[in-house]
Amino acid sequence: MQQYLQNKKGLVQNVFDRVYDKYDLMNNLMSLGVHKTWKKNLINMMNPSIKGRLIDVGCGTGDIGKIYLDNTNKDLSITCVDPNKGMIAEGKKKLKNYKNINWVIASAEKLPFTDNSFDYYTISFGLRNTKNLKKALSEAHRVLKPGGRFLCLEFSKIPNTTLDFIYKYYSKFIPLIGNIIVGEKEPYEYLIKSIENFVNQEELISLMEYKNFKKCFFRNLSGGIVSIHSGWKF
Repeated sequence: MQQYLQNKKGLVQNVFDRVYDKYDLMNNLMSLGVHKTWKKNLINMMNPSIKGRLIDVGCGTGDIGKIYLDNTNKDLSITCVDPNKGMIAEGKKKLKNYKNINWVIASAEKLPFTDNSFDYYTISFGLRNTKNLKKALSEAHRVLKPGGRFLCLEFSKIPNTTLDFIYKYYSKFIPLIGNIIVGEKEPYEYLIKSIENFVNQEELISLMEYKNFKKCFFRNLSGGIVSIHSGWKF
């Protein structure tokens, strides 16, 4: 299932090439800091084992990996994957005290790992940026061990019409904020369009089940502004 915006030549790469050094600052401003709570909710839902092996795809600057290690064992070895070199470099700087993170430059659709390698697969605000949803989900399923768990944190559809109206009105200001902070509004215009065009919660569940994930469910956070999708590989 190809995504129209993301398949425009070089679009997503160019977007993140232009914003990676202000990525964390803009996340804090755009979400009023709530993105940190959303990510903690993902790890809490996972309830990870202290021996579990994690791959975090579309890792950005490594927030999920840090929360995972802080909640399990800082000596664990985990893998953080992102297609953007600048984003990986920022993550290495930010998490320089975490010596056991394996940073890998790769796309969600083509992961350089063997089958059945990981206990947990996470992707936060990254599935929306893939060129092909089905390929990304297939790769997630492939690299998970039998009994492994897939968890996706992503912008979703808001069922409450009043909240949806308020959120969409607020979203109009995000490119303006980006222009002030980053000096670029286009990457944040892409952000808004990509959220609007992404599948809804039930559609993502259907895609996960089509790719052989079992016991799939989702949980809305902040009224459905984002949701966490969960599925298992059996």
